[in-house]
Amino acid sequence: MQAPGFDSEQSGIPQYILVVNGKPEGPFTIEELKTRGIKPGDFIKTPAMDDYKEAHEVAELRQLFGFSRQPVPIQYFGSFDQRLLASALDWFIVSGGFILVAFIAILFIQDKFIRLIISFSLLIIIPLTKLVYHIVMESSVKQATIGKLILKIRVCDIYGERITVGRAMGRNVAKILTVLTLFVGYILAFFNKKQQCLHDMIAETLVIKDRLE
Repeated sequence: MQAPGFDSEQSGIPQYILVVNGKPEGPFTIEELKTRGIKPGDFIKTPAMDDYKEAHEVAELRQLFGFSRQPVPIQYFGSFDQRLLASALDWFIVSGGFILVAFIAILFIQDKFIRLIISFSLLIIIPLTKLVYHIVMESSVKQATIGKLILKIRVCDIYGERITVGRAMGRNVAKILTVLTLFVGYILAFFNKKQQCLHDMIAETLVIKDRLE
């Protein structure tokens, strides 16, 4: 019986690259994968994929081979120092432009009241811009802000999949609670195997690093 959603015409086309002993081999057809007896944890890649995935992460292979979907393995979680550096980079990227423009404007404006308004407006504009920036970037195809891309980490759900705009919004709004706990919400990352901060736990998200270069 054909697996639901699986195109039988593709089964005979070699399209699966399989990592064997740390080296990519193939491409293989579905039948060749069956002959090789692939396991849920074997790394697979097709031309349509941006990165390698474990076999259990690929829907059609779960259907064909009866694999169960598994949470992201521990060794793939982004470290706290990677996340901290990425946050610092994003802060400079988002805030730097506004601060520079405001500084130049203040130099040419003599009215002290207007200067004060410009200065205090940054306290509203920068956080709102950062919120939108993180939501848009983390729910995008890249799954990461510019800072995270530089550090080669990205945001995903507990199965390693791209998050929705709604989940990205929930994750970033939940950062308010992480801060209101006197940053204890960030410290939680040191005490759980998934290295989740409080906002990650609330939104059921993870920050993971690239597995194969």
